[in-house]
Amino acid sequence: MSIDQSVLDKFEAVVESQRKRIMDMKAQDDFIDYSKLDKLIIGVCGGDGIGPMITGMAQHALEVLLADKVKAGKVEFRVIDGLTIERRAELGCAIPPDVMEQLKACHVILKGPTTTPRKGDPWPNVESANVAMRKALDLFANVRPVKVPELGIDWTFYRENTEGGYAVGSQGVKIDDDLYIDFTVATSQGCERIARLAFDYARKTGKNRVSCVTKANIIKTTDGKFLDTCQKVAKEYPEVQFDDWYIDIMTAKLLDDKRRRDFKVVVLPNLYGDIITDEAAEIQGGVGTAGSANIGKRYAMFEAIHGSAPRMVKEGRAKYADPSSVLRAAVMLLEHIGEIELAHKLDRALDICMVEERKVVVTGRDTGATAQEFTDYVLETIAKKLCVPCKGPLYGTRRIFHSKKKRKIPEKGERRWNTGKRYPRRSFSVCRGIIEISAS
Repeated sequence: MSIDQSVLDKFEAVVESQRKRIMDMKAQDDFIDYSKLDKLIIGVCGGDGIGPMITGMAQHALEVLLADKVKAGKVEFRVIDGLTIERRAELGCAIPPDVMEQLKACHVILKGPTTTPRKGDPWPNVESANVAMRKALDLFANVRPVKVPELGIDWTFYRENTEGGYAVGSQGVKIDDDLYIDFTVATSQGCERIARLAFDYARKTGKNRVSCVTKANIIKTTDGKFLDTCQKVAKEYPEVQFDDWYIDIMTAKLLDDKRRRDFKVVVLPNLYGDIITDEAAEIQGGVGTAGSANIGKRYAMFEAIHGSAPRMVKEGRAKYADPSSVLRAAVMLLEHIGEIELAHKLDRALDICMVEERKVVVTGRDTGATAQEFTDYVLETIAKKLCVPCKGPLYGTRRIFHSKKKRKIPEKGERRWNTGKRYPRRSFSVCRGIIEISAS
């Protein structure tokens, strides 16, 4: 039985598109150095459903933490509208062209969840905005940290983001009524850059174990290439322990209390990474608590890993959405742009607020706090508990320095110790150890 020429043509088109991508990878420059930029531009895309609410909270937290650099013109926030399912459906594309143009004008992007239509939805079958953005901006590394200190868990997953089945998942072919074939892709360049990024991270952070996860015993060509490349790169990092696992047993070992605390950095192909990081997030407390980074050499995008929760919006509960996932993504954004101290403060504050104190709890309903109330709780925790002594002039009106005397932060209505006047309200801005209390 002969194969229809249109099927062969489609397969040839897939091959040629990947060859072009390889040439593009070979021509790429090294990673951008944010410290050398005159101005760092942070794009903010709200997305669908609860996305604008929770992303707005993360933007607010970043604006507070980066207030000095914003005022000095070193950092600019740009809100990018139009990445909604309504607009994407209207235009019949994954990302509207004007939105893509605005995204490419930024250096890093903070993104809310977007809706990907599925069978039965009232929307046309447009491609995932996430997949399209990763391909267009070449965000080849999806990085997801998972921490559960009480269980001894501190994992960082490096998922290849632009290859595997997802790269050409919408380009499969129907041979006839009985036979359907999809494609998966692995390239030498794609495998090496994700492996090298994972090992660089392990070396830099002291997490001296990298575990490669594949199904190379069965899927010998593409998974085999991924494993072979990781083994080759591992030889350049003798101080980092290397091992490899099959995806089925790895999913089991993440649930094994005796073995799971041994894992540190995990590198794996696209599909396996998508599945296993959701499992890991559930151990942490659910996908609603996890953020992720999508890293490329020129661009980087930071987002929650959960969906857009349209039901919450329909029921009028959007303001009660949990912003912790995008706040965790904001931690990764700060780390990526070199603001390590601020990232540690925000990360530590989230641990305090979500696990240790839990004075303000988000339930997703009016039985709990709003997204705004939780975000305020996080920022106040940074201001009260994580501020360190700092010297030198900074922006703001009234400055209060922490010292060894542990000077108390004034409450609303409390008298100022120097004038006797009352604070009409509290508004915290935290910048490198200084708490600025504005009375405006």
